Amino acid sequence: MPQVTDVLVPPNAEGTRATVLRWCKAVGDAVAQDEPLLELETDKVTVEIAAPASGTLIEILKQVNAEVNPDEVLARLSLAAPATAAAAAASVPPVPTATAATGMGDVQQPLSPAVRRLLQEHTLAAAGIVGTGREGRITAQDVTRHVASATEVNSARQAGDERVPHTAVRRRVAEHMARSLAEAPHITTLFEADLTRVLAHRSRHAADYETRGARLTLTAYFISACVRALRAHREVNATFHHDALELHADVNIGVGTALGNKGLIVPVIHRAQELTLVSLAGQLGRLVEAARAGKLTPEDVRGGTFTLSNHGVGGSLLAAPIVINQPQVAILGVGKVERRVCVLEVDGVEAIGVRSMCYLTLTIDHRALDAFQANAFLSSVVGSLEQWPADEP
Repeated sequence: MPQVTDVLVPPNAEGTRATVLRWCKAVGDAVAQDEPLLELETDKVTVEIAAPASGTLIEILKQVNAEVNPDEVLARLSLAAPATAAAAAASVPPVPTATAATGMGDVQQPLSPAVRRLLQEHTLAAAGIVGTGREGRITAQDVTRHVASATEVNSARQAGDERVPHTAVRRRVAEHMARSLAEAPHITTLFEADLTRVLAHRSRHAADYETRGARLTLTAYFISACVRALRAHREVNATFHHDALELHADVNIGVGTALGNKGLIVPVIHRAQELTLVSLAGQLGRLVEAARAGKLTPEDVRGGTFTLSNHGVGGSLLAAPIVINQPQVAILGVGKVERRVCVLEVDGVEAIGVRSMCYLTLTIDHRALDAFQANAFLSSVVGSLEQWPADEP
């Protein structure tokens, strides 16, 4: 009798759930060890699952769009030698490629040809239909009843209305944001920063940074200023526990990165306290490019201790509160940089001038931090930006 092995959802230290994005193989296909079998999509990355051994794919337990958890069984492989497997395939009825969940745990039931035809005609997924047949199987009547019900709902909608299914990223972001707001009391403090010296430094050094493979964006300056402030105010670089505040030795800064209509992802610059401005700029560019190309690795999105959201790149002056990326205790918001008329002090005398200004917000978990700590942190960030050395390499 051929040996069978399970294909499992890989373990995840953060316990992140995933959704089956697509299968690269079908039931009955021969697979080689380490050959891609399927792709899983989480709120952070797309993960490719490879075959744990060579053999034949004999059963798919989780269909496309099914949600899965670490260590769940995705599929089963027969490890029989190719010749044996071929003989077995000739003598054993083929396993149906279309199956549906019956509501009985992980048990999957085959679909009849009639049901498969109806599903295909109406572009429906079996997972969304409740089966009333024997042992929970989906019948043709179940499909027609589902179609009729959907037609009634659709007829009540306005002409031109459209339902766009959420991506796995959007669903996870929604869950994460709602949980964060429910758990943590959010308080936001607002400061204003003069970026005149930062922009002068950028103008002077941007071309040199480009030759060194790093695009010098304003976000790199904000990250660098946060690193200095987080080293001075360690309670902001922390995780809240019910019995203690865990102060982190490393500054791992996540940068919120928009993925258009797909949602938001937060790649992490690890051990940022050890990086120069040019290194920070290079790392930032690599991570943002990988995020938008869907090529981040699980390591790229793990272990963040503080998050920066530069919402100003989209034209926003102020956003508050920005939802905290739990289990962190604070998040910095950066607004649009714009030229403003300001009251200045020149040689001890007040004067009117024009400066490049932006709003900075710090939203804190009020269980962990108070206004005094939030204001002290933002004062440090603003001080670093406004006193940026003109000749710093």
